[in-house]
Amino acid sequence: MNIAIDAMGGDNAPKEIVLGAMKAIKEFPDLQITLVGDEVKIKNTLTNQERITIIHTEEVILGTDEPVRAVRRKKTASMVLAATQVAEGKANACLSAGNTGALMATGLFVVGRIEGIDRPALAPTLPTIGGEGFLLLDVGANADAKPEHLLQYAIMGSIYSKKVRGIESPRIGLLNIGTEEKKGNELTKHAFALLKQTNLNFIGNVEARDLLEGVADVVVTDGFTGNMVLKTIEGTALGMFKMLKSTLMSSMKSKLAAAVLKPEFGSLKSKLDYSEYGGASLFGLKAPVIKAHGSSDAQAIYSAIKQTREMVENDVIGLIKQTVEETASV
Repeated sequence: MNIAIDAMGGDNAPKEIVLGAMKAIKEFPDLQITLVGDEVKIKNTLTNQERITIIHTEEVILGTDEPVRAVRRKKTASMVLAATQVAEGKANACLSAGNTGALMATGLFVVGRIEGIDRPALAPTLPTIGGEGFLLLDVGANADAKPEHLLQYAIMGSIYSKKVRGIESPRIGLLNIGTEEKKGNELTKHAFALLKQTNLNFIGNVEARDLLEGVADVVVTDGFTGNMVLKTIEGTALGMFKMLKSTLMSSMKSKLAAAVLKPEFGSLKSKLDYSEYGGASLFGLKAPVIKAHGSSDAQAIYSAIKQTREMVENDVIGLIKQTVEETASV
């Protein structure tokens, strides 16, 4: 199994990308990794090249680049070349912590969409209080959606959760403003009717306030709403820690208490960090394409590689293709 990685994408590239790749190689003897990027910079960190190859390029898609234009003009960018390895059958999947919009465009233009999937969905696993996590899709691949798209998101999310996350019968929830069947706009009402007719474990509408309680294993919504929820959760977590830090640093007594509780706070912060669960999968493409968080460290990159490996090993894409074909023939 070979995973192509954009070594130059993200805030901490290439150092943390390379460290994460070496950790994954050590852990999984069946894994090969192709690092795409500046060879000199990569080798500054690469101390073990066992089952790791490098494709040299100095061109990089920046976070400030306009996604579609950058993908079309920067043909030798590290992200594009990593996806090209997949398109040419030289790698089974690709991973990047770079520009999200550019990775989505690269996935569509280079890797290609599964026939029968109208629109791909970007899906991270977000934290829950109990630590199980839940898959949210879409979080920004498409701002608008039709009921049929949400149905496809539910199918893809269910397959992924069963095969990669090991959930026997994933609970599918439709994000809405209330739990009653008749609540919501035209999109959610029609999507509810479609989901109710499937063999999926559809539990109905779920509210945003219950997401972190683990109300569902897979939550589907349009990309506009999903992106707002994602950033609200992330911003709230960051804001809470800032307020907590300010409170604990306000007096000598609270500083002493903070010193005692420091390990517990670290554990809590990790639980609320969705990058610990791996990357965000771009579902609906012909091969796994994973978006790691832009600020990923070596551990987060390792987690994303592990997730990617499990997608390939469990043939998640093949199962999605098969299910879509069977659904279309009914």
